[in-house]
Amino acid sequence: MDNTAAAEILETIAASALQMAGVLRGTAVDPVASPADCPSAPGPSAMCGDLARWQAELCLTVLSGTAGMEAMFAAVKVHAASGYDDAAQTIAGPITSPQEQTAQDMGIVAEVACALTVSERMGDALLGEAHRLTTALPLTLAALEAGTISWQHARIMIDETHNLDPAGAAALEAHFLDPDAPNPARGGPAGEMVPSRFRHKARTWRERHHPDSIEKRHTRSAADRRLEYSPDRDGMAWLSAYLPADQAAGIWDRATTAARALQGPTESRTLTQLRVDSAAAWLLGGQADLIPSPRAQVLVTVPVFALMGLTDEPAMLDGYGPIPPSMARSLVADGADSFHRVLTDPRDGASLEIGRDSYRIPKAMRQWLRLRDGKCPFPGCSNQSLDNEADHLLAWQQGGTTGISNLGQPCPKHHRLKHTTPWKPATASSSEPPGWISPTGRHYASEHPDWEPPIWPNQILNQLPHKEPGPALPESHLPADPDPEPERKWLRRLQEAEPAPFPSVPDFLWLTQQPGAGAAPPARDGAAAPVPCSNTG
Repeated sequence: MDNTAAAEILETIAASALQMAGVLRGTAVDPVASPADCPSAPGPSAMCGDLARWQAELCLTVLSGTAGMEAMFAAVKVHAASGYDDAAQTIAGPITSPQEQTAQDMGIVAEVACALTVSERMGDALLGEAHRLTTALPLTLAALEAGTISWQHARIMIDETHNLDPAGAAALEAHFLDPDAPNPARGGPAGEMVPSRFRHKARTWRERHHPDSIEKRHTRSAADRRLEYSPDRDGMAWLSAYLPADQAAGIWDRATTAARALQGPTESRTLTQLRVDSAAAWLLGGQADLIPSPRAQVLVTVPVFALMGLTDEPAMLDGYGPIPPSMARSLVADGADSFHRVLTDPRDGASLEIGRDSYRIPKAMRQWLRLRDGKCPFPGCSNQSLDNEADHLLAWQQGGTTGISNLGQPCPKHHRLKHTTPWKPATASSSEPPGWISPTGRHYASEHPDWEPPIWPNQILNQLPHKEPGPALPESHLPADPDPEPERKWLRRLQEAEPAPFPSVPDFLWLTQQPGAGAAPPARDGAAAPVPCSNTG
């Protein structure tokens, strides 16, 4: 089948899906049923009831049908991923070293991840699952193609047959998917069980029939112990640990005991809240009722008005995202040793490009790279800025310059990808990180932070002669070395026991002066007029 035929089939399926969605929308908004579809009724109320029952039956039929279609499409995805893997390996030719094999695998994973718009971790997992299904689990793949099990069931089968020899994997697969097996599973077909229950049954069978003892398997699995971190909404995040069961149970029991001990008539926190507060206090070296701020190397971008307490705009925590301004102010007040304060321009929220003519990338430029990109610029990669490496897009020896538009900060993995595979970064600018061009010639854009102009408090806007923030100041008007004095004044104001009244004209409002609107506001207390400043780190 050529590419044109495949595209036509996909278009036909897409058209059918749109037609089905239109039918469902039509019945939900203005149901129209023929006498054959909807039985007649003597009164209007009965007619409405018949239409509702007909619509309910239609929707349930579509739901059960789409579940099978999703399974069939998952099988199509498996075949496509496996086919691309085979084709890419063939195109690459013979492998002469382990390093070449690693580089080739990285390139294949990156292409699949970008084509599906998923992370490379998910792309790698899909390739591994596709290989496993097409080479070692024929019954599972056949059931997926027939739509009798879901993709979740298929992944559970892959997980539970992991590290089993071919005979053991075939026995587990046959137990649940072959009704003619010597000892088939009881309680109905695997596809009719909720995935979590199927996993429990499959894991129980695996533990009972595994050829290796659980002691040996536990020793191997303990080497994979790890701690994982995942940002979430509203200034929250998930922290999970994969560790031996006895340690996990002990930590849970200790946290629960400590939480119960803190409960009382004056304690408003729930047991769940007390449990996590106790665990956080242990990890950060505090008490459950007074958890200290972390003293780690972090980069937080704080809008100046939020730092002053005039607005509630979120700050940006590097490697996480938006955090409440109170959290950012707390980090400033606690004096985190490696905390870098970055005050965004109050006019447009943007920073300035810093140019140099030498190969060496200065510290200020590296920090601006972190601000521009926020993370590794490779599509789908979420590696934090602190772990990344500043890199010339066009090599210095090939005429590349040391400027923001010719710099990227790929993580170590994607830095190796650039130098060991045909993957190459595209061009960048002062405000956008570089995209990437794959070996097949496809261009994948890079994600970059969505800078937004800060919110100006009304008490400040009302004092501006033009009632609106001014335009961005030309770079030619900015000095090479920023004056940090305004920042120090804001920080001192935050640390005062009783905050002083808001100034009539903040130190930085001279930046908003419109061209031709007059000179900058005069300095107070005989001090010199403030000097234009860029972001500080």
